[in-house]
Amino acid sequence: MSSSNHIKKVAIVGAGGNSGSYMTKALLETGKHTVTAITRAESNSKFPEGVEIKQVDYEDISTIVDALRGQDALVITLSVFAHGQQEKLIQAAADANVPWVLPNEWSPDTDNAGLVKDIGAFQEKPKIRAMVQQLGKSSYISVVTGFWYEWSLSIPLAYGIDSLKHEATLFDEGDTMISTSTWPQVGRAVAGLLSLPIRPEGDDKDRCLERFRNGLVYVSSFTVSQKDMLESALRVTGTKMDDWKIIKESSSARYDAGSEAMKGGDRMGFIKLMYTRVFYPDGSGNFEQSKGTANELLELPREDLDEATKAAIERQKNSSW
Repeated sequence: MSSSNHIKKVAIVGAGGNSGSYMTKALLETGKHTVTAITRAESNSKFPEGVEIKQVDYEDISTIVDALRGQDALVITLSVFAHGQQEKLIQAAADANVPWVLPNEWSPDTDNAGLVKDIGAFQEKPKIRAMVQQLGKSSYISVVTGFWYEWSLSIPLAYGIDSLKHEATLFDEGDTMISTSTWPQVGRAVAGLLSLPIRPEGDDKDRCLERFRNGLVYVSSFTVSQKDMLESALRVTGTKMDDWKIIKESSSARYDAGSEAMKGGDRMGFIKLMYTRVFYPDGSGNFEQSKGTANELLELPREDLDEATKAAIERQKNSSW
């Protein structure tokens, strides 16, 4: 473990995944960090040059502990369906005396009681934060990003927009604002955060990790409504509103329909429920307004909405949704 005032050694679970690959790239580009990918022996993930690889067996926690020894920080990115793995990683990080953990957050605001109550997948996140504190060996920083923009816009059930079929379902009136992030922005946020000094240096007392110890940090690319996304899709596709089939649906009714579909074993119901709840007109999806963001502190750039929409449409063309 580094005795300096800066994090140098970073271990990432999911370093070759959707968001983890961008975190890995951004961390390497700083030139300040050694990145280690924690991966299963049977994994076929590919990693950039310069990434160290340590294989673990989740059925043998000692292998995870050994892989994490000497690391300054552990970043966890896992599928929402990877049940039980994060608890093992948190325990191993404590046993290996890893001082900082970025749990598997990367989501809308799980400090919002309403979202946690209504979205089952979010209920683990506060419990994980509590586990880190109870073990007492590591400190957590949970990075709240909102849903991933290019992933979510490419799934018609998620943000309600199908840019290939030119169809849109607006939840309520389609004007509820939510905060959302692109994968590159998430990567830059992690790199920026882990490049901060641990304790304040100089006169700027806010630019340090201590500010966020055992807390949440909020970052985003855009705070937009469905109508904003739709208008961006029109610009990118060169179409007009008249070219699209647009309907409106009550957000609460859509949430209930998703819940019923889940009870019947339809996993698409989960997507419908989770995304629609964040668009409730209660402000729960707009953390930029309710909590503010660390974008300026982390020197995150302003992004172009249409460029992100273009990336989402390209993703949709190559997906099976």
